[in-house]
Amino acid sequence: MIHLVTPYGRQGPSSRVRVWEWSDRLAVEHVVTAYISARNSSPATLARHPFSVAAAERRLRAVARSKPDRLLLHREASPLSRGRLEAELIDRSKSTVYDFDDALQWDWGGGGILRRLAPKAPKAHASICRADRVIAGNAVLADWASDHNRDVVIVPSCVSPDSYRPKDDYVLGDPPRLVWIGSTDNEHYLRVAQVALREVHRRTGARLTLVSGTKRTLGNLEDMIDRMSWSERVQHEDLRDFDLAIAPLPDEPYTRGKSGYKLLQYGAVGLPIVGSPIGVNEQILGELGMPGATSEDEWVDAILALLSSSAAERAHLGALARATVERMYSYDAWLHTWQRLAVGVSDSRASAIG
Repeated sequence: MIHLVTPYGRQGPSSRVRVWEWSDRLAVEHVVTAYISARNSSPATLARHPFSVAAAERRLRAVARSKPDRLLLHREASPLSRGRLEAELIDRSKSTVYDFDDALQWDWGGGGILRRLAPKAPKAHASICRADRVIAGNAVLADWASDHNRDVVIVPSCVSPDSYRPKDDYVLGDPPRLVWIGSTDNEHYLRVAQVALREVHRRTGARLTLVSGTKRTLGNLEDMIDRMSWSERVQHEDLRDFDLAIAPLPDEPYTRGKSGYKLLQYGAVGLPIVGSPIGVNEQILGELGMPGATSEDEWVDAILALLSSSAAERAHLGALARATVERMYSYDAWLHTWQRLAVGVSDSRASAIG
């Protein structure tokens, strides 16, 4: 039996990408333990489900007492833990892998009281030091983890291109429609390109749709913003309706450790993209053939260049991006490698059991 432990349910982006999607493809006996199976573990979410929280804490300790043959721990076991529970799970399991896809090592609890009382950085550090193997989402994370563990490998965050309806009409809307997808907590990253977005709006009338939350968080940008609540249907079906996607990031230690998932989603749809070349995003933008922007002027120039190009040119860019995602960042491309590295299952054994 293989135990996969992750802090969120299927609607939690990190857990869905790094655990649940792999679980759906894993052909050997396994079980996923996902704390309270919520989209996040904010204090408000936990407070609404006190009985589920208590049950989750008991369940995790029962997993540790069972001394699993194989354990994959993604990010953290419990948002309430200060590291002791994660250490117990790893120390009691016979073979352990720790997986992370964000710069948790630099997350010392900025924000609410829960994150200050149980920061992610010490949990990640202790887990990385104890695990038999570490799987990092990109080279920035792997470089840091290699200082604390001798067996560190990279498996990028992947997408399933077949789940996304590809864009097939590259004629610009009137006005042009830009899109950004992400969590409400990360909407402030859009301020990196705030002046540029206002200038593009002034010149072209372009509007920006946020596939995120409904709360207005962006001040004077909001008058050019439309909002759609995130859902898997919107993510997979509706991104194709936009003309251009954006992915701005500030240049900070935490953002340098991000795994570029937003770019891969855009690429799977075949959308033209402008993004910040920060961390692994620089590599992915280059592989997808999309421009990066590091200043407000560069953001304006890159967006206007894509909007002023022909529909055929944008279609060519989109087709190349989708093909690159299929070849380099799809679950199908990485399945055999992940099975071997994450849960110690060879191709032949998976086939025989499946």
